[in-house]
Amino acid sequence: MSVPGVSSHLIMAPDIRKKELSKITIEEQNPRHAAVMMLFYPREGMTNLVLILRPQYEGVHSGQVALPGGKVETYDRNYQAAALRETKEEIGVDTNKITMLQQLTKVYIPPSNFWVHPFFGYTKQRPNFVLQQEEVAAIIEISITELLDDTNIISKKITTSYAKNIEVPSFELKGYTVWGATAMMLSELKVFLKSALEV
Repeated sequence: MSVPGVSSHLIMAPDIRKKELSKITIEEQNPRHAAVMMLFYPREGMTNLVLILRPQYEGVHSGQVALPGGKVETYDRNYQAAALRETKEEIGVDTNKITMLQQLTKVYIPPSNFWVHPFFGYTKQRPNFVLQQEEVAAIIEISITELLDDTNIISKKITTSYAKNIEVPSFELKGYTVWGATAMMLSELKVFLKSALEV
């Protein structure tokens, strides 16, 4: 099944991001590569997706909600292998228990100069999450129903290490504000799931 692509990212892209992307050629920035995992699993009779809360640190993604994942290393066979490795390292999910379903569209993050490659897969049971304390402050479990609920999309003013008081489209999930690249990737996932459910 084909994926929705960049148009679905733009639904949740802040204006500042759209302006940045319109001024550059990404390939000329020599971006680094990262991979993330959208992991589905059953919990209390519903399909859930796991997000993580980054700890507070001196960096552009401090304290933000993200998907498990990280930088692609030279020893990773491919982007999918990197997503699986990072998921095991950050939240302790055994890679042998993850069935991979689909690769979605990569997202460029100007502040950190990363091209992020998202994948989604599932486990048959809720994983026994083990957090990598330096990278993960908490896990956030979101039902697919919550993700697909349009009333959870809001516009919010935020301040980051690189921009002050900017208006951003975001998901409000479990009391957390999810914006930026993570929201853009979740937007594609949401469009993909809605189209799949209509088939």
